[in-house]
Amino acid sequence: MDERNALTTQFEQDRPRLRAVAHRMLGSYAEADDALQEAWIRLDRADTSEVDNLTAWLTTVVARVCLNMLRSRTTRREAPLDAHVPDPVVRPVDGAVGGVVGGAVGGARGAGRGADPEHEALMADSVGLALLVVLDTLPPAERLAFVLHDMFAVPFDDIAPVVGRSSEATRQLASRARRRVRGATPPSASDLARQRQVVDAFFAAADRGDFDALVAVLDPDVVLRADRGSAPGAAVLVRTAEAVAGQALMFSGPPRVVHPAVVDDGAGVVVTIDGRPVAVMAFTVVGDRIVAIEALADPDRVARLDLAGVTG
Repeated sequence: MDERNALTTQFEQDRPRLRAVAHRMLGSYAEADDALQEAWIRLDRADTSEVDNLTAWLTTVVARVCLNMLRSRTTRREAPLDAHVPDPVVRPVDGAVGGVVGGAVGGARGAGRGADPEHEALMADSVGLALLVVLDTLPPAERLAFVLHDMFAVPFDDIAPVVGRSSEATRQLASRARRRVRGATPPSASDLARQRQVVDAFFAAADRGDFDALVAVLDPDVVLRADRGSAPGAAVLVRTAEAVAGQALMFSGPPRVVHPAVVDDGAGVVVTIDGRPVAVMAFTVVGDRIVAIEALADPDRVARLDLAGVTG
């Protein structure tokens, strides 16, 4: 029992970091928790007497579980992949803007120097929704190599056996992924304030029913992704300013209440009806135009998010 208690204690100490790894791999807190449950089952059944670094071993196990989940995801997801919105990290607008990708890497590399695992997990969670959307388009092996190395400082020698490649080939996987995500880092505080002005103008135009003003604040090639779950017809993918403006007018007005929020380090909102959160929206703003909107409106997934600080 003493050995089992020690393993349980170690697993709980590592849980924040392991959950952050799984969330960045899968883009879903529910799936991340499933991955951790599977990792615990494997830990409980394994002989760890020869394991020198249990934290590294657990990270590898979680990575393998996530890789298997990513490879089987397309056969399980009924909603179109390009309309899927990962679970966001939501904070009140008064919260500090989080770190960029490099900050997450720095937090991970500090782990060996007594870093707080809870802080490390928060640093990893500060990466923007735009990055998660890009990660969702990567092949599973590229995604794993990038997340483990660039965000959690796992050596390529340790990642290589997980993806079944040499260390050099694994380095190339991460390099390819890095080129894809280079433009998806979060904004500075001044950028966030500018984004907020654009998002406020979007909702003000929607509340007035001003179609022309909505179009003016949208990029001509804007893309709206609305993820309302896995039921047929629940996923919405809308392109062009005119079409997105039309969607905005359809759902504007009372009893909807829009609460400003920081959604994965970008300007966003939480939408409530009768005090109940029904959607989380993230906006990607370039210049003075909105180029992308990601709306998570899946009731089950929204209900699992901690939104009290935004809507309370």
